Amino acid sequence: MNKPSALLLVAGILGGSMVACTPKPAAAQPVAEEFLAALSEQDLDTALEYVDTAGTAREALEQTFSGLQAEGLHAEIDEVTSQENIARASYTLSWDLPRERELEYQSEMVLTRSEGEWTIRWQPSLVHPKLAANQHLELRSVKAQPASVVTSDGAEILSPGVVHRILVDTAKVTDPRKTAARVAGAVNAAHQRDESIRELDAAELAATLADASGTYSVMTIPQNQGQLVDRELADLPEVRLNEEAAMVSNEPGFARDIMARVGNIVSEELEGTDGWKVSTVTQEGATFEDVAYEAPDLAPAVTIGLDRDIQLAAEEAVNLRQDMKTMLVAIRPSTGQVLAVAQTEKADEDGNVALMGQYPPGSVFKVVTAAAGLQRQGLTPETIVPCPGSMDLYGRTVINYNMFSLGNIPLNSAFANSCNTTFADISTKLAPGELQDTGKQFGLGINYNIPGLDTVTGSIPEGDTPLDRTEAGYGQGLDLASPFGMALMSATVARGSTPVPSLIDGHVTEVSEEVPAPDPAVIEDLRQVMRSVVTSGTAAGMQAGGEIYGKTGEAEINEGSHAWFAGFRDDDIAFATLVVLGGGSETATAITDHFFLTLDAARAAREPGAAVADPAASGDPAYAG
Repeated sequence: MNKPSALLLVAGILGGSMVACTPKPAAAQPVAEEFLAALSEQDLDTALEYVDTAGTAREALEQTFSGLQAEGLHAEIDEVTSQENIARASYTLSWDLPRERELEYQSEMVLTRSEGEWTIRWQPSLVHPKLAANQHLELRSVKAQPASVVTSDGAEILSPGVVHRILVDTAKVTDPRKTAARVAGAVNAAHQRDESIRELDAAELAATLADASGTYSVMTIPQNQGQLVDRELADLPEVRLNEEAAMVSNEPGFARDIMARVGNIVSEELEGTDGWKVSTVTQEGATFEDVAYEAPDLAPAVTIGLDRDIQLAAEEAVNLRQDMKTMLVAIRPSTGQVLAVAQTEKADEDGNVALMGQYPPGSVFKVVTAAAGLQRQGLTPETIVPCPGSMDLYGRTVINYNMFSLGNIPLNSAFANSCNTTFADISTKLAPGELQDTGKQFGLGINYNIPGLDTVTGSIPEGDTPLDRTEAGYGQGLDLASPFGMALMSATVARGSTPVPSLIDGHVTEVSEEVPAPDPAVIEDLRQVMRSVVTSGTAAGMQAGGEIYGKTGEAEINEGSHAWFAGFRDDDIAFATLVVLGGGSETATAITDHFFLTLDAARAAREPGAAVADPAASGDPAYAG
């Protein structure tokens, strides 16, 4: 080998050695800078060449990069100070975390010089000043606690909680009837302890289990009852109960069906946005200390129109006649909020009848007929109108209750005493469609798509024939209405225009038709005649306080008659009460009276010293129900 070739080979060998082993600078600052540059590139092999205990450092760095789910790292030297063989470098680390989050802080490293070379002394605080031995950094979610659902009077009615879901592994079921009997027995025993839990039919469950495959979800039950049911079924290998986060009712019996629908509609609105934190974490995963914390963005509470005191008072009132299909709906005229929907279990047999049931409204409908007469025939409360015991109108004989006759009297008196003949006469004289159009001005015949509620207001015939108009004038014939529709009619008189009914704040109700409001003078006249009903007419004798305006009604059908009372009180509550086949209107009036007395007592309980009447002290036989 000649000399030039040998020199080239030596040079090549030396060059290769220089690439394989990065020479370390003689000054401290370049060492710190190159270490941080390699760290920013997640090039741990290069970075660890500058560290004295590479193995320990590698584990901590790898766990931190992984724990932070780091998408990038930026490092910048702030200051380097040297004194003989020891140097200190302070620097800023800025981690790019998922979802555009950032973690930035200052830390410090110590470098030592030996035989002219600077080496970084490994310490966990090099990664973060609060990091200790055998720890690393981790990014963790901070769960946003769901918001609550509150009533319009501020009562928290749905709040975050836990339920138990009953699950059956059908692959382990050997006898569906036996499994179903045990599950149904445990659930029905829980129903006896908590009526909010629905009962299970063992035969239906057995048939379902026989056809099901995989894991079948039976139902969910409240946490306190779930623990008892879990113990009762612990010996069944095919059955298990899982805990689940859920919105739970603080008062399980409170407007149960409505609250279930509300919970489903607003569930996403209650979630909020999770926060995050970075913590020092042990190798076993236990959190030691939080070094950064971003609080969750909590969702605001969702408010519903239901008023707790009003709903509970309505429930108590209808249960005075729990032996009958009794119902009461209350609406806030100023806002349209549905304040209460209550009906007895007997009424439940027919479904959602307080909001959707269609019944002849009887004399309660005279509010609409009076409005038509006032608006279209130039009547006033003082106009003299006929109120004979009977009247023949186009071959239809209309009679008053017990054939009472008052002769010619002011419209105000005819309304207060509920003269069928007067209002049949007014309606017959209207043109076809005029009574129907007037009803729409009070919400009747308008369709409302209310999130959380299914409703039907009612219907009024076109009145093409005189007979149709005659019967419709006093709420018979083809007139139909729900308690919801009658409450909306009453709210219109209280407000002066029909409020748009609603249940959940922020959820818009769709209205099928825009109709002009009644003339303000007509509204004032209606208020006058409705007040007379309570002060001197068919609803005289109510014990509840406040100014109550109303109209009683008895709607006749083949099987008997329905008892109605609808109106409003001057504290922004409109109402309609119906007792199906309840006979005379005094039954509905007494239930409404009890409703207001109970409500006033509940409100006064929070205001010591206020005196209220005892709902049971009126002596009315309806209170014995």
